[in-house]
Amino acid sequence: MLDRLAKGGYRAVAPAQRGYWPEGAAPDGSYRASATGRDVLDLIEALGHDRADLVGHDLGARAAYAAASLDATRVRKLVGMAFPYGPQLRTAWLANGDQQRRSWYMFFFQTALAEPAVALDDFAFIDRLWREWSPGYELPDAERAALKETLRAPGVLTEVLGYYRQLFSPPADEATRALEARASGAITVPSLHLHGADDNCFSVEVSDGMDAVFKNGFERVVVPRAGHFLHLGQPEPVADHILNFLNN
Repeated sequence: MLDRLAKGGYRAVAPAQRGYWPEGAAPDGSYRASATGRDVLDLIEALGHDRADLVGHDLGARAAYAAASLDATRVRKLVGMAFPYGPQLRTAWLANGDQQRRSWYMFFFQTALAEPAVALDDFAFIDRLWREWSPGYELPDAERAALKETLRAPGVLTEVLGYYRQLFSPPADEATRALEARASGAITVPSLHLHGADDNCFSVEVSDGMDAVFKNGFERVVVPRAGHFLHLGQPEPVADHILNFLNN
């Protein structure tokens, strides 16, 4: 997909998020939306740009949403994939039994069993999640090995779990709570949300009603025959939707 964006005239940059590589632990210990959103804004500045188009998947989408919410002047257009945005997501976790079952791993990650369980038997836990989330899509062996090598590096798995362990607990200090509220507010840049019809991580229904928090144009596209990793399982139609949106 990055190749398609580059061929479409875009300088495509795919940075690793904090915690997802050795020595990449969050310098301030934060894996909250506001922290990753500020990382996105800092990256735009570091690349020498005033504004950028943002494309993010899952936690990358969460970071992109936060960046646009924190400073809309730095974002021209926004594309989020597979991670719903808005109060209906919290509602689903509170009251939607189907989504609670899909999100079981998030609750499991709060426990002390999470790290040894995820790493057991050459990260069989991760293999299971990929199969469940994107039925019919098989991650290539080389990419699967690279993923596991990264997770096996000292400290990485602990940091990755930090995203989930901070997801349901409010910050202790008032300043960070206020920043988190800003990072989850209304979005005022033109936005596109892409969701796989067969996503077994976040049900496509959880993205219903997202338009209520997007104040300057919003489109949602449900991609057929695509699971959670829709950009991998259906790269051509996903790239087409993104390029059409960015170019119009």
